[in-house]
Amino acid sequence: MSDPAGTIQVVPSSRVPWKDVRVVFGTRGDPASCWCQYFKVTNREWNQAPAADRERALCAQVEREPAPGVVGYLDGEPVGWCGVESRTHYPRLLTATVVRGSAEPADDGSVWAVTCFVVRVGFRRRGIATALLDGAVDHARRSGARIIEAYPVDTSERKASAADLYHGSLALYERAGFRVVSRPVPGRAVVALD
Repeated sequence: MSDPAGTIQVVPSSRVPWKDVRVVFGTRGDPASCWCQYFKVTNREWNQAPAADRERALCAQVEREPAPGVVGYLDGEPVGWCGVESRTHYPRLLTATVVRGSAEPADDGSVWAVTCFVVRVGFRRRGIATALLDGAVDHARRSGARIIEAYPVDTSERKASAADLYHGSLALYERAGFRVVSRPVPGRAVVALD
């Protein structure tokens, strides 16, 4: 993707240096605490694991194929992350209230889920999330996804905090061609792309 703000390239995380992933997640705030592990572990495991353990877990995961996410670059600089992989890799997600609105069987490995976005401070509102979502969809399709789901915040129904927006906004997904499957909780939706 190219625009006046620069050229955005999105690459599966298995094809990028670990140092680039670390730059995106940073050293403070929610990304540096989560390391895209929240939906991959039980509540107990989450509460017992320090951030350094979560970082090590992601470091090991990004080397595997298919990659668990994509990294976005703006003019060669790492600026964003989007977590996307088979929904079966997210045990906590499968028990979340919002996912109960899915029309797909929980154990179907061909259903992939977009779980989070991280865009570095200073690079927001420049089309990074849109490019990351497009790249995540391409990566999921190339990796065998039949359906791609997400669980965004509907900012037209309620104001969302920055902490809520890691799921992405409903408008972002609708612009990318996702359709609303259900609205299992106020202010949230299940969306899918066939």
